[in-house]
Amino acid sequence: QVRLVESGGALVKAGTSLRLSCHASRSITSVFAPKDWAWYRQVPGNQRELVASITSSRSTNYADSVKGRFTISKDNSRKMVYLQMNSLKPEDTAVYYCNTLKEDLDWGQGTQVTVSS
Repeated sequence: QVRLVESGGALVKAGTSLRLSCHASRSITSVFAPKDWAWYRQVPGNQRELVASITSSRSTNYADSVKGRFTISKDNSRKMVYLQMNSLKPEDTAVYYCNTLKEDLDWGQGTQVTVSS
């Protein structure tokens, strides 16, 4: 059973950067690599929203709200998915999760990102 472990969240000031990491533990490269991966975020009381995605061929897509500021990447050999977040805004405050684009894995605990103004 693949376990998703997110890390890298923190309390930061607006305009700064953070890099989030997601490790798909108990996975193997042959299972990890063909999947399309994504980062999501959720604010209490709101639905979880798709922030960024990366396909098996490394094609990326972003929500309009983060386009030009966030970059998703992955390392198949390490079974890692990353989210580089630049020029952070208070509205980026949320718990961030990774999963496949199909959301077919159990959700991890997420990592809290808080951006102060």
